Amino acid sequence: MSAQFDLIVFDWDGTLMDSAARIVASLQAAGEDLNLPARSAAECRNVIGLGMYEAINRLHPQLDPEHAPRFVERYRHHFLVACPLPEMLFEGVHEILRSLAARRTWLGVATGKSRKGLDRALEHTRCKRYFHATRCADETCSKPDPRMLREIIEELDVTPERTLMVGDTEYDLEMARRAGTAALAVTYGAHEPQRLEGFAPLACLDSVAALAVWLADNA
Repeated sequence: MSAQFDLIVFDWDGTLMDSAARIVASLQAAGEDLNLPARSAAECRNVIGLGMYEAINRLHPQLDPEHAPRFVERYRHHFLVACPLPEMLFEGVHEILRSLAARRTWLGVATGKSRKGLDRALEHTRCKRYFHATRCADETCSKPDPRMLREIIEELDVTPERTLMVGDTEYDLEMARRAGTAALAVTYGAHEPQRLEGFAPLACLDSVAALAVWLADNA
């Protein structure tokens, strides 16, 4: 059976990397550093997947835009240095990427992380070799704008109809819909299944193991 997709684009945080708790803690700590109103874990999880400045605007709309870079600096300090919570790939992710690479499937990443943050994560996890194109929120438009996904599609010279977007947030799924690609949801990340199901993805998968099986059988 021929492959259904030429290109599979993954979100990073919450889809490939188990980093949601670290992101939430770092957002909360950055807010405390700037004496901003406390935000709950649920509120912080809700903005995972957005670019940093879009996330700040949703969490703290009262913050003067001139002070946003200071928030970003404090967030990066906590995420990269101070936070004791682990940041690692979900178990089984390397096997999925190796399997797709062996099938000569184009692979991409579309993420709300910064370029510096993604490059660090790719090196740290030894995943850089798997991906043919990547886009970050600080070098294009933040999700759910479809621009970053469209740029990956154009760079690799494939069509939207032969592209699959895999993500754990409604921003991933909305981006895919606006870009004209298929979408696959994973429910072990940031957003609850009910939110993801509203975008009618091909499937909602509750584990990396289920993702591996689905990709082997359908992609």
